[in-house]
Amino acid sequence: MEQLQASLQARGLRVSNLPDKGRSLVTTKDFYPGEVIISQEPYVCVPNNSLTESSCDGCFSKSNLKKCSACQVVWYCGSTCQKLEWKLHRLECQALAKLDKERRKSVTPTIRMMVKIYLRRKLHSEGVIPVTAIDNYNLVEQLVSHMSGIDEEQLVLYAQMANLVNLILGCPDIDIKEIVENFSKIACNAHTICDSELRPLGTGLYPVISIINHSCLPNSVLVFEGRLAVVRAVQHIPKDAEILISYIETAASTITRQKTLKEQYLFTCTCPCCIKAGQHDDIQESAILEGYRCRDNRCSGFLLRESDDKGFVCQQCGLTRNKEEIRKISSDIKALLDKAPKSTSSGNPQDAMILYKNIEKLQKEVCHPFSISLMRTREKLHEILVQLEEWKEALTFCKLTIPVYERVYPGFHPLLGLQYYSCGKLEWLLGETDDAIKSLTKAVDILRITHGTNTPFMKELLMKLEEARAEASYKLSCKE
Repeated sequence: MEQLQASLQARGLRVSNLPDKGRSLVTTKDFYPGEVIISQEPYVCVPNNSLTESSCDGCFSKSNLKKCSACQVVWYCGSTCQKLEWKLHRLECQALAKLDKERRKSVTPTIRMMVKIYLRRKLHSEGVIPVTAIDNYNLVEQLVSHMSGIDEEQLVLYAQMANLVNLILGCPDIDIKEIVENFSKIACNAHTICDSELRPLGTGLYPVISIINHSCLPNSVLVFEGRLAVVRAVQHIPKDAEILISYIETAASTITRQKTLKEQYLFTCTCPCCIKAGQHDDIQESAILEGYRCRDNRCSGFLLRESDDKGFVCQQCGLTRNKEEIRKISSDIKALLDKAPKSTSSGNPQDAMILYKNIEKLQKEVCHPFSISLMRTREKLHEILVQLEEWKEALTFCKLTIPVYERVYPGFHPLLGLQYYSCGKLEWLLGETDDAIKSLTKAVDILRITHGTNTPFMKELLMKLEEARAEASYKLSCKE
């Protein structure tokens, strides 16, 4: 712990035990928007491979893949990534190669993570991989497991997985209970590794980053540059303040966020947003984000249940909406949504577009204009229409999501920046240069804070903005 504190002190940080929170990461100096607070390589990580889709174990690329000829489980895009991973994969490869073909199919990414944790610990103890203040198994041991909050069914599943890990490792001296507890630690502490556009690529365990606690209104953001986890400030964080990131998708009502955190991370959030649960403003926001619209299309009011539970009353104009009418439309929407997975995986985007347009039509009848579910449908339509190269219509749906994004995400949220970027690219493609400049400028203003300015992704965005400005300047000079 002393080594860790010394290492963090050099970065302007310290680990403190805070009431009702336990270990927390606290500043020993001021941090400013866009400043890197801390970064860390994963203790272990794995790509999101499945029986139908594979990625490189080193860089998570899906191109030019070749399967490891010995273990037949791991894929690499080339010799560079293979060499990078070789110290650890050499041991993993030997262990996996001993399994029969059917047993190898049971080796999920989570199983592989656990196997790699113990193999990396072995390499640390043998001096093959150097031990540092922020890269050692002791940090894994110190992670919270929340074992007392796990139900019996989950414990049985962890025990079965632990037995498979023990079989793969061939180390009878490793305690099954320890492996079970480590599975619980992974569930509570592992992070989804995403690309610059926040698309999931894999899962990694970052023991120091995991010290950072959650808030639904965080002062920092976690992004990834390859496999490197990078935490940046999104506002001024004064000395002696706690660093906070969001563990979950925050575009939801307080009840939904609390439920997600309790189920996945086994704690109850007491951030400034969540302590308002049940108060008038929170009830209103929840009804807007996840409730119903007034039957008068000219009214922007939100609905609350009548005291006799026979219907819903608009809190703005007083009109009542029949409960059965809402139930019927909601049932029709659910029936269509149940067909959505099959439609999107069929390889026919035209059919998927028709289905989601029907969903959107019904949702507009019943959902508030700022509804999260309506926003998700429009996101999906934007994605499908881009795939179909229907640029103008794709832009229409992208623009429809922006007001909701602005409402549900704080000012410097990467998802808001990325949505402005999507709008800007489509506007430029369609020759709407002035609008493109506005959207791309908004994207840059946010993403330079969350992503920095030196990644290939940000360099491409900045180049697009400069090109759009140059085009606008040229058009203006031609008019003159």
